[in-house]
Amino acid sequence: MPSIQKKIARDAGGALGDIGTLIPLGVGAIGLVGLAPVPVLLGFAVFYIATGVYYRLPIPVQPMKAVAALLLTSQVSAQALVASGVLIGVLLLILGATGWIDRAARLMPRSVLSGLQLGLGLMLASMSIDLMATSAPLGLITLAILAFLLRVCPHWPAALIGLVSSVAIGAVLGAPGLALPSMVDSFSFGWPEVPRPKDWFDAVSALVLPQLALTLSNAIVLTALVTRDYFGSQAYRVSPARLSVSTGLANVVLVPLGALPMCHGAGGVAAHYRFGARTGMAPVLLGSGLLLVALVPGGLSTISAIPLAGLGALLLVTALELALSRRLWSARRSCWPVIATTALVTVWADPFFGLLAGMAAETLRVAWLRGQEIA
Repeated sequence: MPSIQKKIARDAGGALGDIGTLIPLGVGAIGLVGLAPVPVLLGFAVFYIATGVYYRLPIPVQPMKAVAALLLTSQVSAQALVASGVLIGVLLLILGATGWIDRAARLMPRSVLSGLQLGLGLMLASMSIDLMATSAPLGLITLAILAFLLRVCPHWPAALIGLVSSVAIGAVLGAPGLALPSMVDSFSFGWPEVPRPKDWFDAVSALVLPQLALTLSNAIVLTALVTRDYFGSQAYRVSPARLSVSTGLANVVLVPLGALPMCHGAGGVAAHYRFGARTGMAPVLLGSGLLLVALVPGGLSTISAIPLAGLGALLLVTALELALSRRLWSARRSCWPVIATTALVTVWADPFFGLLAGMAAETLRVAWLRGQEIA
C-alpha cells in the first residue's frame, strides 16, 4: 500500500510538470484575447482525461503553440480560430487513419529528429528565461528548489513543492502573475460564431500552415519517439498514427464548442516524466483539476496567483530535459553537423524549415560518407 501511495504522489506531482506551457498560452488566450474561459478549460480537461485513460501514460495536452502565439500577437478572429482547429483536426485524422504519418515518421533520420528535439528545447528555454525575467530573484530561487529536490529528493513531488514555494515567496516579493481581466472570475460560457468563407481562408494562410509543421514534428513524431525513449515497450499505444487520430478527434469535436486548438508535445512528455509522472493517472489528475478550475467560481483567479517566474523555472527544467536527450549524447560525430543545422534553423525559423534543412544536411552527410568509402 505505501508503494501505491508513493506512485500516486509521484503522478500527482508530475501532473503539474507541464503547466509552464499550458498556463501562459492557454490562460493567456483567455485573458488577452477574451475567449470564454469555461469552454477553453473544459476542452483541456476533457482531452487530458481522455488521453490518460487511452494511452495509460503521462502524455501531455498543450495549446497549439503557433496558433496560440499568433492569436496573442495578431488580429486573428475567433471564427478563424475555430476554422483552423477543424481544418487541422481533419488533416490529422486523415494522416492517422491512413497510416501515412507512420510512414513519414519512419523516413525521418534520427539525426534530424535529435536536432529538432534540441531546437525545440532551446526554444522552450528562451521562453522560460523570458518568464523568469519578470522576477529574477523568484525565478532563481524556484529553480534552485526544483534542482535540489530533483537531485537530492527525487521521490518528492518537486513540481508541486516548487509551485507552492513560488506562490508564497512571490507574494512576499510582489512578483507578477498572469494579468487577467475581471470577466474571467465569472462563469463565462460563450459559443463561438460559425466561421464565414473569409475565416476559412484566413485560417489556412495565417494559422493552419505554420501550425501543421510544428504539430507533425513535435506533437506527433517526436512525442512518440520521446515516449518510447522513456517507457520502452509500455509505449506500444503511443504511435504517430494514434497520436494523430487523438489530436484530430479532439480538435474536430472540441474546438467548435469553444476550446483552443490542442495537441500533444514532446516537451510535455519530458516535463511530466522529469517531475515524476509514470502512468496515465497524471493526465487524468491534471484534467480533473482543470475541470474544477473551470466549474468552481474564482478558479481562474487561483491560477493567476502563480507567479510567471515560477512557471518559467518549471519550463526551464523541462527545456533542458528535452534538449539534452540521451540520443543527443550517443550520436555519431558525423551526425553532429546535421543535428546542429536542424536545431539552429528550428530556433531561427521554425520546425518545418528546421526539418527541411536537417533532411538536406543528412543527404549531404550520407553522400560524403559514401564518397569516403569509395576513396
